[in-house]
Amino acid sequence: MARESAPPRRNRINFNELAYEKIEDLLVRCVLRPGRFLTVQDLQDATGLGRTPVHNAVAQFAADTLIQIRPRHGLQIAPIDLARERMLLELRRDIERFVVRLATKRATLSHRHQARNIARALKDNRDRLTLEEFNKLDLRIDSLMLEASGEPFLSHTLRPLHTIFRRIGFIYHRHTPGHADLAGTVDGHIAILAALTDGDATRAEAASDRLMNFMESMFDDMAANIDPGLLDCGIEPLPIS
Repeated sequence: MARESAPPRRNRINFNELAYEKIEDLLVRCVLRPGRFLTVQDLQDATGLGRTPVHNAVAQFAADTLIQIRPRHGLQIAPIDLARERMLLELRRDIERFVVRLATKRATLSHRHQARNIARALKDNRDRLTLEEFNKLDLRIDSLMLEASGEPFLSHTLRPLHTIFRRIGFIYHRHTPGHADLAGTVDGHIAILAALTDGDATRAEAASDRLMNFMESMFDDMAANIDPGLLDCGIEPLPIS
């Protein structure tokens, strides 16, 4: 009797990772507003995914301090504390310096080729990139640096920090008056990619520090000019006299 052929293999989707990515995007773009209360079912509806992958993603975001689990009240998107996140930027500064040095030293020809292509895309579209388009490239840069570093442990440490500061960047450029221009952050990323491509670890570290300095400058403007309701939607608006 002829043996039946095996069914064709299908690419397996990692639904846990997909749920994390979809919720991360909603957090960064503040579709899930800081301070908002919601349920796992709300996140299932927002992502179109099932309970198990969404529940696993929520557990990860809770560990990363981006979502708070409130017994008997469901979930809360953690309000943004600018003083805390400014302090966390110092932690990110030190880790990023280590990552870019390691990545520059260990990068393969493939990594350098990818860095060159992303840098070209940033340069060619520098003056017309939307914030959403830039954030997609920023995700690729972060992934490339972590992959080139060759140390998986670093991704567990940096990924939540990347999410936190990508959201800060989104609020700064989208909602802080006079700061819609992305040129400063685009140029900072191009400088890091160029150093990686050239294999210059010292230059990569310096470029990373300059980018962190640029991010630190965001906090003063945000503290002075941002609507507090963007940082915590539970804050009552001021009455208009």
